[in-house]
Amino acid sequence: MGQVVVVTGASGGIGRASAVAFARRGAKVALLARGETGLAAAVDDVERAGGTALPIEVDVADHEQVDLAAARVEKELGPIDVWVNVAFSSVFAPFLEIEPEEFRRTTEVTYLGYVYGTRAALTRMKPRDHGTIVQVGSALAYRGIPLQSAYCGAKHAIQGFHDSLRCELLHDKSNVHVTMVQMPAVNTPQFSWVLSRLPKHPQPVPPIFQPEVAADAVVYAADHPRRREYWVGAPTAATLIANKFAAGLLDRYLARTGYKAQQTDEPAEKPANLWAPADEDRDYGAHGVFDDRSTNRSYQVWASRHRGMVGGALAAGAAAATVYLTRNQR
Repeated sequence: MGQVVVVTGASGGIGRASAVAFARRGAKVALLARGETGLAAAVDDVERAGGTALPIEVDVADHEQVDLAAARVEKELGPIDVWVNVAFSSVFAPFLEIEPEEFRRTTEVTYLGYVYGTRAALTRMKPRDHGTIVQVGSALAYRGIPLQSAYCGAKHAIQGFHDSLRCELLHDKSNVHVTMVQMPAVNTPQFSWVLSRLPKHPQPVPPIFQPEVAADAVVYAADHPRRREYWVGAPTAATLIANKFAAGLLDRYLARTGYKAQQTDEPAEKPANLWAPADEDRDYGAHGVFDDRSTNRSYQVWASRHRGMVGGALAAGAAAATVYLTRNQR
């Protein structure tokens, strides 16, 4: 209760849903994003959920803006307990159709934005020996897919950065923790506002989960940050396991299916938030346009949270099966 939480990319998607989830527990939530209208609507959501909201317009690709935002949070809300990095941007296009400056901008926002946010949080948490940093990742942090080379590259970079930092904190025996939450396909506004050069409207590769599923996992990870990472959704688990053991087969499968699976039959929207916020004058909310195809639950997440119970049940089942088979062989 009364936690001070910072969420980047808080005006839409997983960031917005996460801010609301923390607010339901009475948290004081700093909302970092660029779009004025989206931020104002996120403030309303947080306050209706029972939290205190502090909106700050910031471009996470600018380390000075991020550090100034962190200083303002501590001055107005108090010491930061949890920092959640979510903000990103990208380009949907084959690699050669992404201009070098667009690739650089994607990397600055999606990767360096996490680095700058982590640094701003850690410089304040480390002297207090208290705090948690949650990196919102993706199955694409391990498995690159076609048409998203800039995003996949940034997510892979975050994964390497996370691993390195976690080792350093463990070496220092620090009580500041960093954990990562690997997400599945989520119904967020990104598919309506990310710069796209695809002929049709981009879509997440089904099955699709609602942002609230992702947000619940973020809150749980913040409360239980000693685990190095969490996998959200059975598709994430299946993708990461398949990539570990059959990456070459996945290459060929995605080459055949990846283009069509990431597009609807509808014409593409063209707001493009790479250089300027798409929600400056319009609120997109937490959800994208795929509500009718999205689920609000994940049995894999439940199983992940209750590993002891699931393990016990599996062990008991195995023991019962062994007894049954033994008796029937007599």
